Amino acid sequence: MRTYNTAYRFAVGVALATAFILLIPLLAAPTWTLFDFVFAGALIFGTGLTYVLAARKAGNIAYRAAVGVALAAAFILVWVVGAVGIIGTEDDNANLMYVGVLAVGIIGAIIARFRPHGMARALFATALAQALVAVIALIFGLGSGSPPGVLGILILNGFFVALFLGSALLFRYAAREQTPADAGQEG
Repeated sequence: MRTYNTAYRFAVGVALATAFILLIPLLAAPTWTLFDFVFAGALIFGTGLTYVLAARKAGNIAYRAAVGVALAAAFILVWVVGAVGIIGTEDDNANLMYVGVLAVGIIGAIIARFRPHGMARALFATALAQALVAVIALIFGLGSGSPPGVLGILILNGFFVALFLGSALLFRYAAREQTPADAGQEG
């Protein structure tokens, strides 16, 4: 029963934080539609709750930081692609390739069962997928004629590659910090 109450408190805390964050655009940007608020609310709440649940289970600070960086990268990626797009505008279908980047990370995390060694590999693969999107966009000239242009596509994708690589390195470090008993459970 105690675990249920704790999880409930965390969920309520994340929901309240989400509501307070959404007050900012409500007061500052009256141009948002209901869909914008629902989308932003689901994204903020989902990211926050995922972090809280993962951080609760984490044994060390490096793992928590790795989860935070990975979730922040995914959050920002979804936000930017949804708001303005990376390859051309937000309406450009080439931006759908970023769904594949996130799928690599999610599927990799599930396969790794959220253990640090596997998570490091999953985030390395996610960084590779992110870089591959940029390569594909540049080879086929996708989005080169509209903002952010070729340089912008390289810079934005490089930013996300760096975040995913940083998370992978933190997961690798977290795996090294495991006690022998923890490492035995990983197999």
